[in-house]
Amino acid sequence: MPTLRKNYHHGDLRRALIAEGTEMLAESGPAGLSLREVARRLGVSHNAPYRHFATRDALLAAISAAGYDALAERTDGAADDMTARGLAYIGFALEHPPVFRLMFSDLIDHAAFPELAAAANGGLERASRAIGAAYGDKPEAIMAAWSFVHGLALLLLDGQAPGSLRRGRSDLAFAKDTLAAMAAALA
Repeated sequence: MPTLRKNYHHGDLRRALIAEGTEMLAESGPAGLSLREVARRLGVSHNAPYRHFATRDALLAAISAAGYDALAERTDGAADDMTARGLAYIGFALEHPPVFRLMFSDLIDHAAFPELAAAANGGLERASRAIGAAYGDKPEAIMAAWSFVHGLALLLLDGQAPGSLRRGRSDLAFAKDTLAAMAAALA
């Protein structure tokens, strides 16, 4: 006779799915993420995730939206100067590479997921206001500053900063000095 399984109740399954999905993303990339495996790891039925996410892409969108929210919180909490904000941005990228890469990839159609579009646009609007206040409210200045910081983050993530330029500095120390040099050049 089969044993009866107790009904399983998870306190905040949506949040747990995002957290476990983020772990899987770090382990095996977006292609390795599956709702069935996330459910197995959490000890819930394989159908349970579908109450919150219709597809794997919906879970990836939620992970990405959470990343945008965390990035915005981190940069908003930085000192009110552009070097500190840029360093917070780069620090987030270095600490959460799979999420950072997912956030800025073309794997998820932002238009298909309003929560993701809102998180991405909200973070960009806050960053644009801060950059505009520091460097003039010109779209070109805002794009130039964001491109510089984002590009530096990607170069560091990909190990592309030459040792001759790094001179033994850690990623964050090199980023801080590079951002300070750019701020001085702009002043």
